Amino acid sequence: MRRNLQAAAWMAALPAAAMAQTVVPDGQTVPFYDFSTDSQLQARGPALAPTEQADDNERVADGTIVRRPSSVTRGPGSSIQVTGQPSQQGGAATILADDLTLGADNTITASNGVVIWYQGARLVASRVTYDGTTGAATIDGPIHLTQPGTAGSEDEMVLIADSAQLDRNMQDGILRGARLVLARELQLAARQVRREGEGRFTRLDNVVTSSCRVCAEDPTPLWEIRARSVVHDAQTQQLLFDRPRLRLMGVTVGALPWISAPDPSVERMTGFLRPAFRTTSRLGFGIKLPYFITLGDHADLTVTPYVAASRTRTLELRYRQAFSNGAMEWSGALSRDDIDPDETRGYLFGAARFELPRGYNLSLQVQMASDRAYLLDYDISDADRLWSGVTLDRVRRDRLVWARIGNYESLREDEPASLAPAQVADAYWARRWTPERLGGIANLQWSLHAHRRPSSVDRDGRDMARGSLGLNWQRSEILPGGLVGQVETQVNADFYRIRQDSEYEDWIARAYPTLATELRWPLARHAKGVTQLLEPIIQIVWSPKRESQDKVPNEDSRLIEFDEGNLFSLNRFPGADARESGFRANVGLAWTRIDPAGWSIGLTAGRVFRNTVDTAFSSSGPLGGKSSDWLLAAHYSDSSGLAIANRALFDNSFSISRNELRAGWYNEKVMLSAGYLWMDTDEREARLEDVSELTATAGWQITDGWWGTAETRYDFASDRAQKAEIGMQYRNECVTLEMALERRFTSSDNLTPDTSFDLGIRLGGFGKQKAGPGTVARRACLR
Repeated sequence: MRRNLQAAAWMAALPAAAMAQTVVPDGQTVPFYDFSTDSQLQARGPALAPTEQADDNERVADGTIVRRPSSVTRGPGSSIQVTGQPSQQGGAATILADDLTLGADNTITASNGVVIWYQGARLVASRVTYDGTTGAATIDGPIHLTQPGTAGSEDEMVLIADSAQLDRNMQDGILRGARLVLARELQLAARQVRREGEGRFTRLDNVVTSSCRVCAEDPTPLWEIRARSVVHDAQTQQLLFDRPRLRLMGVTVGALPWISAPDPSVERMTGFLRPAFRTTSRLGFGIKLPYFITLGDHADLTVTPYVAASRTRTLELRYRQAFSNGAMEWSGALSRDDIDPDETRGYLFGAARFELPRGYNLSLQVQMASDRAYLLDYDISDADRLWSGVTLDRVRRDRLVWARIGNYESLREDEPASLAPAQVADAYWARRWTPERLGGIANLQWSLHAHRRPSSVDRDGRDMARGSLGLNWQRSEILPGGLVGQVETQVNADFYRIRQDSEYEDWIARAYPTLATELRWPLARHAKGVTQLLEPIIQIVWSPKRESQDKVPNEDSRLIEFDEGNLFSLNRFPGADARESGFRANVGLAWTRIDPAGWSIGLTAGRVFRNTVDTAFSSSGPLGGKSSDWLLAAHYSDSSGLAIANRALFDNSFSISRNELRAGWYNEKVMLSAGYLWMDTDEREARLEDVSELTATAGWQITDGWWGTAETRYDFASDRAQKAEIGMQYRNECVTLEMALERRFTSSDNLTPDTSFDLGIRLGGFGKQKAGPGTVARRACLR
């Protein structure tokens, strides 16, 4: 009798075979796509592919826990429990039933509250009859089949039916009045379900498919696909629709002979991605229809034709591949359009990164474009300088190695390509250690830099190479009274080779020693839960006065920052071509208040005083003269996600030369990032006009399911916007709608203002969906 009951238990587990996945030795489950043996899906027609955004770190093994008792017991009343080891196919299962009857015709019937567990699956039915002679099993419903161990996961599958009949192999059979729910997303209701191919194929006849919530009062979903039949392949996790008809709110809007689509558990599968509709004032109305091609588990190719009304014929390509030690991605496009009728336009971007032995990393980047207008016209990138080259780096706790060589391509109209450095090479090595006798921290670094301009004209075609060596040592101690003292010294030596510039010598060597001492007095107070920190700081720095014979071209230190981050730096120039010199004092005061309510505020004020003017700085800049502008910085943050920071530079008459305000607010309902920048003119920094600019990006929850976005950049000095964009996204359980309207106001000889509108629609339930911001709307059912 136990053998017969075990066979009947097989029937319970058989529909669950549709949930099977390929399991690799390390326990991960991965999709397996092999159409060579798929006789039922050979003519699968057009496919709807899932998102191509794959993340292998999210694929985990099935966590189903299987009970393994090892005895046969009789429970209370007439309940029967048969137990064994169900880990292998064909093993025993656990059956609970109120009544168990052994018939004279070699049949076994379990009835009234039948529950069967087998290999992580659970079947609930009203009656199960097993024919020992023919091997057939008959199940009377309502039937409810689940896998409790996969509840809430992407592998969850629920099968509900009125009745079922399985043949001798306990793999194939017929289920009537069935409904299949995949990953709690996609529902398939059918008059009859037939299982074939030893449980691999599940065929549903007269099917209605939808991921929308269906209400009893209003059974018409937002969208549904009705088909003559649907075949679900448990091995490839693919759905094949025969004669599908797409209906929106009960109205048929489209039909195809056949179509294939992935089930909700699939991350990558060959097929069409969702189409994108785009309208621009320069290209007109157009449509993009991407086709995703999987090339094994570690590579894929996306081919996207883009056709706009009599304006463009474009083919976009993207190739991605992952390796055991890295990954690479290449994207590009070729276009023929009416903007440049006689030209073939295009671009190529590529990036790769690989891990090498001994902790080294190798990176490759390629960026090429026919013109900057192409990148903007086709919404590819806002970049106006492109870099292509190779980078090698290794980072350790006490050592750093970094080197790169490549080529810059400028797309700026005010920066002729022949005058901008094109070929550039850099190398940098640094080591940090603690001297045994001196204590403190010592740093040794050397660097190499070289660049070449395409021009051969004197001055305009200046080429330069530089080698630099630097040694730094610093040590701090806590002094009596809570004072913190620090002493720091460094020596920098530079060697230059300059060509094609008669203003400078061919060879220049220079050395700069620097000595600094610093004194801090951190004070803290804590009362009634409030903590306040006050810290006055003074730093005295000396280095030799800059001499005329040390003059070198300033190629890397033109844009100078002065903020709380470098107020106490020995050198505020960002590069090595220019260095601060002379005797100077950096003075500052910092105050912070931390409130137990969850908010904090801080202020930093400071100034630089010199005994002589440093000609390396612009006389009109914030660091020019014997004393710099006053620096005042403030920041505020609280537990609601709001953060505000402001930095201002002003002189003794409170005339502001620079001001930067940034604000951010991030929580479940609002995401805001905004900034305002004001900068005076400065010829030394090639800024001939005042800068007054506002940038802002925002996202907010309008209502359940609706998420709005906005982005703008406005130039107050020119009294015009540079860019404005507004977007809207709606998501519910069965559809995602995305739309965006953008206006670009940039104009030049090759650019004209442009307006674009993008629209994307995606049906839920087919392939894994990438989670977006905001809540998801649900269709409400009246009770």
